[in-house]
Amino acid sequence: MIIYPAIDIMDGKCVRLYQGRADAATVYADVPADMAEKWQGDGAEFLHVVDLDGAFTGSSQNLGAIEEIIKRVDVPVQLGGGLRTIEDLDRVFSVGVARAILGTSVISSPEVVKEACAKYPGKIVAGLDAREGKVAIKGWVEETDIFATDVAMQLEVYGVSRIVYTDIMMDGAQTGVNLFATEELAENINIPVIASGGVSTLSDIRQIKPLQVAGVEGVIIGRALYENNFTLAEAIELARWDNANR
Repeated sequence: MIIYPAIDIMDGKCVRLYQGRADAATVYADVPADMAEKWQGDGAEFLHVVDLDGAFTGSSQNLGAIEEIIKRVDVPVQLGGGLRTIEDLDRVFSVGVARAILGTSVISSPEVVKEACAKYPGKIVAGLDAREGKVAIKGWVEETDIFATDVAMQLEVYGVSRIVYTDIMMDGAQTGVNLFATEELAENINIPVIASGGVSTLSDIRQIKPLQVAGVEGVIIGRALYENNFTLAEAIELARWDNANR
């Protein structure tokens, strides 16, 4: 299982939000690239970076900070936040992003998703953010009546390489991952799922481990790492042990 340390960028700084609320941000580093170097040094295999300003405004606002991350680390970066057009994708792939996460556009612009998957096969990830099983878009501020599982099944047909699934009510709350919803989603599709939102202890990682059978390939961890609940090295060691002994 892959552990993805999260780097959320707002106003050029590394922050964490509580349940996706911009008014509930905690700043953890003034220079996001410094944090990226720390996570790489601690053994990260992949970084999960989100341009929060992009998510809220609809266009990338922190490309300079993202470029700096890519220049300073060797591990691949998957990026989300404000990527809603093919031009947005062209821009971030040109600076070295390994995977791009489409969020709002998976609901509002399915044709963009199809075109993106055709142009960048294997590099397009769908970000499904849900509250009580229903998808939320535009930085989580707009809710829909569409069930995440139904969307995921259609996105697989379009050609997305994997799904990042975030339970909004769990995000930043450190109350554990919504195992039931994550497993249900993974069982209904044949592409990998990356779980996000709620990890607070190493025990949470142990509980996610059995979901690998259903297709959960990794977990994104944010606040728990920044609050030093455990170290990234400890999480990676546990995930690797799980992989060797499952």
